[in-house]
Amino acid sequence: MIPVNSVLQVGHFPELMQAEIDRRLNPTCFLDPNAPAPEGNFQAILIRSNTQLPEALVKQIPSIRLVATCGVGYDNLPLNYLKQQGIKATNTPGVLNDAVCELAIGMIFGLIRRIPESQEFLKSGAWSKGVFPLTTTLAGKKLGILGMGRIGQDLAKRLEPFKVEVIYSGPSQKKVPYRYIPNLKDLASEADILLLTCPANPATDKIINAEILGQMKSSAYLINIARGSVIDESALLIALQQKRIAGAGLDVFDNEPNPNPALFDLENVLLTPHIGSATSETRIAMTNLAIDNLEAFFNQQPLPTEVPN
Repeated sequence: MIPVNSVLQVGHFPELMQAEIDRRLNPTCFLDPNAPAPEGNFQAILIRSNTQLPEALVKQIPSIRLVATCGVGYDNLPLNYLKQQGIKATNTPGVLNDAVCELAIGMIFGLIRRIPESQEFLKSGAWSKGVFPLTTTLAGKKLGILGMGRIGQDLAKRLEPFKVEVIYSGPSQKKVPYRYIPNLKDLASEADILLLTCPANPATDKIINAEILGQMKSSAYLINIARGSVIDESALLIALQQKRIAGAGLDVFDNEPNPNPALFDLENVLLTPHIGSATSETRIAMTNLAIDNLEAFFNQQPLPTEVPN
């Protein structure tokens, strides 16, 4: 059981997720994380991964012992401060893999087969005046994955039936049946499609920069389903404008929910509003796992998905 008035919900949750929270919890809702903290002896915070948790807010509530974030990413948390204070943190990995991988594959085909453009071609009546330009096939391509974690591995397995070669890079080699390329520049130069599934942390901040983009083939595509911070967006914009790469599929951006409008003018991009995990099934599963972590904490049981120190 979770004691009444012990959980502070920080930020807004979509209606579907809020209904599940209200069914299982009785949290105190605090919508503006930058406002002065509400009074109360709160022991845990529940938050979404797209809401920044200010260190200043946590400092105002010395009774906090756990932060449960609803999402696989936890770059929204003041991890150094939490660690210093012995405050545990949890996330919700695994349950969103299916939805994120599905979107990544959809973006691949949307880009290389130009599906959005072909629909507009048909709707505009242009088909009656000529044929749609030829596109390219996925079969036979090299797909480079940066970040062979849970999502990277699940994505690679789903891509195998498409007759592609999967190669990958990351901090260390994994026990997977794909070729490991330690140097990111080498991965970028080989890949026909470069997929980003790496976590957002200081080591990956703007890891895709002008130098890496310069290594990519002019016929190559970039897909980002990780975090906007892993790409130097200014460098990517130049590469796309000058057709140094064939195109990009972006589900995440530097400035959400207000991405750089210069991206909107490009014909070689496919843009989605951070919908990797945005299915009703996935969001319910994420919410329940976050609450499972809260229940485990209050029942003094091992946390199902604790963020490593």
